[in-house]
Amino acid sequence: MKMHLVSQQLSGLAAELLAVAVVDDQTSKDKNAKPLPVLLTADPAIQAAAASVLSSGEFKAAANETLLLHAPAGLAASRLLLVGLGKRSRVTPHTLRNAAGTAVRFCKPRSLHSLAFALPAGLEGLDDAAVARAATEGALLADFDPDTYRSDRKDQSLTDCTLVASAEALAAAQAGIEEGIHFAEAQNFTRVLVNDPPNVLTPTVLGQRAAEMAKDAGLKWEVYSTEKLQELKMGAFWSVAKGSEEPPALIVLTYEPEGYNPATYNGPVLGLVGKGITFDTGGISIKPADGMEKMKYDMAGAAAMLGAMHVIARIKPAVKVICVVCSAENMPDGKAYKPGDIAISMPDGDKPGKSIEIINTDAEGRLVLADGLTYARQLGCTHLIDAATLTGACVVALGMVHAGAFSNDDPTFTRFQAAAEKTGEKFWRLPLGDEYFDLIRSDIADIKNTGGRWGGAVTAAEFLKVFVAETPWIHLDIAGMAWIEDSRSSIAKGPSGVAVRTIAEWVRSFAS
Repeated sequence: MKMHLVSQQLSGLAAELLAVAVVDDQTSKDKNAKPLPVLLTADPAIQAAAASVLSSGEFKAAANETLLLHAPAGLAASRLLLVGLGKRSRVTPHTLRNAAGTAVRFCKPRSLHSLAFALPAGLEGLDDAAVARAATEGALLADFDPDTYRSDRKDQSLTDCTLVASAEALAAAQAGIEEGIHFAEAQNFTRVLVNDPPNVLTPTVLGQRAAEMAKDAGLKWEVYSTEKLQELKMGAFWSVAKGSEEPPALIVLTYEPEGYNPATYNGPVLGLVGKGITFDTGGISIKPADGMEKMKYDMAGAAAMLGAMHVIARIKPAVKVICVVCSAENMPDGKAYKPGDIAISMPDGDKPGKSIEIINTDAEGRLVLADGLTYARQLGCTHLIDAATLTGACVVALGMVHAGAFSNDDPTFTRFQAAAEKTGEKFWRLPLGDEYFDLIRSDIADIKNTGGRWGGAVTAAEFLKVFVAETPWIHLDIAGMAWIEDSRSSIAKGPSGVAVRTIAEWVRSFAS
């Protein structure tokens, strides 16, 4: 879908569908007070076309509520779509993102291939660039559908989306659109990776896709396999990978800011580490059959990191970033690791690797991340963030509303929290502590790979914390957020691409 920006009278804009935002201006605290819908345009023809329906009480301007008017009098557009934003005081960039997405999703099943969306102005706390960026992201994210492999697939993609701004807002809106395209295209890149079936997206193919993206974006890249794991003595990673006929992939992408000189650079080096299990059977501790097909998305953490690098290469923050992805299949082969095995993680400099007692082979994500985090530190990373569909326990705790977040460093997490507020993605910080670490102490090894049923998301984070040492670190458990179970008004069911935009914004915060 191509994005365009124009400045002209809305009533004179010829379009298959013109979408205009509406807010509820009701400020009364009386629960029985009726909504007061107000169009966010002063165009008299639009006001006249919508006047009767707005005064009737039929349309309440609730968030993502829509109402379609056919052949509105006085308008060049064939259809006028009213899109609610909810209470004026509660409108955020995320609200606008959803509204633009709702307009796009409204068009798709109706075989409308072009849309004009009026960018609202005068909303408190929202500048023109932020409004345009949010609308661009919402439109592009809404255009994605997961039915790639259907033989009877009907192409419902929009070809054009025109954003309409005032003349005074054009320059800022153009900058916002350009940035929105970078972020949305990267998130959709992640969604494509997560959506692909496991017989297509093997670890080797994930490495190839990462390399192709890196070459296109101007990133440095290296993709390794079994020999490198053995050279680096990545025993935790290899214990998972060896049960599959598909070889593992160790993917390393590097972004260096403009003018980077390793001899003089004294800024932070940010490490992005992703779990890339392209299919997870659970291994010898095999999962139930029901729902196992979804385990193709067990590489969503890796995909999020690759998507973040996609953005970073284009917004070009003045900070060095290294991405490490550990990709494998977790299979119940005769060579697969077993409950009761001892795995030895990658050595940490001159210190030997940690001995890990395997309690459950379905707790494999933390094993590949253990070696990935250690390797990222050895590559010089001064701050770390990892993402993984790590635990069902996190979904039990937070449902499918928030992703879990953990950190050993408050200032580092504060940056991340600010980034999430900007992107509208929801993360909830969960605790760490010695009492939780005690649950993963092993009688015969340094640690064990599960801590039992209770606090499973926390004990998994405590396991990872062992491998970051004193490095400031954030762990994102995105298990409940990586896949959207039901279509929403603004986005299709399927892979969400969660965390891409927030991780990229977190990275950019260090550049300032």
